[in-house]
Amino acid sequence: MNTSHPSLATAFRTMPMTTATIAVPAHSFKLTTTTLFPRPLLRRLRFATTSASASEDPPPPQQQDRPTPYFPKRNQTLELECESLAYKGKGICKVSGTGFVVLCDRALPGERFVGRVTRKKGNYAEVTKLRTISPHWDIVDAPCEYASYCGGCKTQNLLYEAQVRAKEQQVRELVIHVGKFPSNDPEFPTMMKPIVPCDIQFHYRNKMEFSFGSQRWLPRELFEENSDDSQKHALGLHAPGFFDKVLNVNKCLLQSEPANKVLAAIQDCWRGPQLGLSPYDVHSHAGFLKHLMLRTGRDIETGQPEVMVNFVTSSYMPELLKPLAEKISSFPEVVSVVNNVNTSVGNTSAGEEEYTLYGKSTITETLRGLTFQISANSFFQTNTWQAEVLYKIIEECAGPRGDGSEVVLDLFCGTGTIGLTLARRVRPVMQCNIVQGDLNKIDENFGSNFPKPDIVISDPNRPGMHLKLIKFLLKLKAQRIIYVSCNPATCARDLEYLCHGVREQNIEGRYKLKSVQPVDMFPHTPHIEWCAY
Repeated sequence: MNTSHPSLATAFRTMPMTTATIAVPAHSFKLTTTTLFPRPLLRRLRFATTSASASEDPPPPQQQDRPTPYFPKRNQTLELECESLAYKGKGICKVSGTGFVVLCDRALPGERFVGRVTRKKGNYAEVTKLRTISPHWDIVDAPCEYASYCGGCKTQNLLYEAQVRAKEQQVRELVIHVGKFPSNDPEFPTMMKPIVPCDIQFHYRNKMEFSFGSQRWLPRELFEENSDDSQKHALGLHAPGFFDKVLNVNKCLLQSEPANKVLAAIQDCWRGPQLGLSPYDVHSHAGFLKHLMLRTGRDIETGQPEVMVNFVTSSYMPELLKPLAEKISSFPEVVSVVNNVNTSVGNTSAGEEEYTLYGKSTITETLRGLTFQISANSFFQTNTWQAEVLYKIIEECAGPRGDGSEVVLDLFCGTGTIGLTLARRVRPVMQCNIVQGDLNKIDENFGSNFPKPDIVISDPNRPGMHLKLIKFLLKLKAQRIIYVSCNPATCARDLEYLCHGVREQNIEGRYKLKSVQPVDMFPHTPHIEWCAY
């Protein structure tokens, strides 16, 4: 659809002209020509005017000096109050009396605290919270013992209703300020939909990845009571800001209960000297165990959970993993134990080779009535429960007629779950998985090898869509584009390009934004998913 561009209006402010006389205070006098008065006479005139005003009349109000720009110094401590949450979950604060904006990780709305300036970035700074003076609004007790230290659940001690309100507000601000969609537009309230919360706030993740580490990280307040050298190795999650330090985790409240049982069993024995297992060291590149990945699915016939255990190692030595595989395979939920071998010095969990140590090489899961076989390294929506909600919204936004006459183009399709759920109601679904390295494929001929689609589904990764793809979609003039995003900032940017064009390149927008629907896929985290068309 062609977009109707909003008209642009320019407001001009005119100041009334005044005539300067001898009675005008010296600070408001402006010399416009150098020949009007000689400089000594001008100085005498200013002095005489000031003296007369001081002796005869009350002094006129002095013009206020422009405030000096405020820039806090590095390591300076400030007393702050968090006003709201920014995208990615950082607290927005303002230095009292200045309006200067600072961001603080783990600061929540209403909280008063003392912070230390760690970084300055142009017109704002970042601080680290040192101590809390008074707690935030909507405070609750975090049920996880690692919530204060782990980098995952930053808002677990914030009431869930307040979490989703903050996420909805973040999306709204991005649509207005980055997407350039004015909030005073009469259609804005109906376009901006309320966020869809998640009914299940714990144990919703079907995949968790833990790291083995040679350096166990402890927060300062726990260091003295847990300084046992025999426990220096860790299995858990990376400490915030560190790639080489691991917070030891025995239980994660985001993954399934069967997966937690497996994690606890592995924690009980992997450090035993009789097993001869060593964690991988990212500095020396020595060691065997790199990652532990736990995935949970469902048996289609019984509905019971299925757990896959994936050990990522630096080499293939199945005899070292055999005792662990035998122990965890005794759990009835464990139907697959695999070993991914990653010989590179990188820290990724995907292996160059994969071996099945026990059971099947895949687990099963259902989504929108379809059954999927999920391998260790395949992509699948992490929150299966909420993915049902998201995919239903995508189908409603696509609005297929259901007679099989429409053509769908599924960009960034991955394993094709979105396109497959639509395939029953449309004619062909053309799936195109675009990654950053494929951008050279998007040229003037891109799209010429398939029929013109009626509906386009775009679900890009976090960087959003490249301008080449934006130009293709503008040229395509599809009836409808459904944009699914896990990064509201880049999505808002791309929506501006599609609807308003790219002025710098003299490109005209060709679409009109009809709906923005935020969906909370990951409770207690700063991540937001949304669907727009």
